[in-house]
Amino acid sequence: MWFCVDSPAGPTYYFGGFFWSKVAQNSLFMGNSPARIDDKGRLKLPQSYRQDLEARYGRELFLTSLTGEYVRVYPMPVWLDILQKLTEVAPGHPSRERFLDRVNYFGDKGELDAQGRVLVPYRLRDAAGMVGEVDVLGKFNYLDVWNHDRFVQQRIKDNAFTDDDARALAEFGI
Repeated sequence: MWFCVDSPAGPTYYFGGFFWSKVAQNSLFMGNSPARIDDKGRLKLPQSYRQDLEARYGRELFLTSLTGEYVRVYPMPVWLDILQKLTEVAPGHPSRERFLDRVNYFGDKGELDAQGRVLVPYRLRDAAGMVGEVDVLGKFNYLDVWNHDRFVQQRIKDNAFTDDDARALAEFGI
């Protein structure tokens, strides 16, 4: 099944069209890999993610969060694309300002060291409960890192996948 959505940038095709090709080419982070935050606050990226990250994007990262509940790890080129898109939003726009306030409050640049570790900013590490065992989840072109217990409780147990979710995704052939 094919879907075509017209936009100012031109048509976007789903399932076998241009959009799907772009997703397949740019998507490299999938699944869940357990990891650890060491006593110095460094996240050691799982090898499967690290290889793809370095090969495609390099070692520079931006680590942040909108809520402080998790750590979002953006490859720097992906983060710079987001910032570029924000330049199209009027300065002072309330949503833009709230977004920037949060990502800058929790965020900081990082770089993978030779062992594949990156320092999680203290404020974010503290808010997200980043100690010991964590889950690193692939989200296409970025990673989310969650305290394992918090993820299971808030995202799995307390946030059930419903029949409405299944119907909504069925509209896209999923």
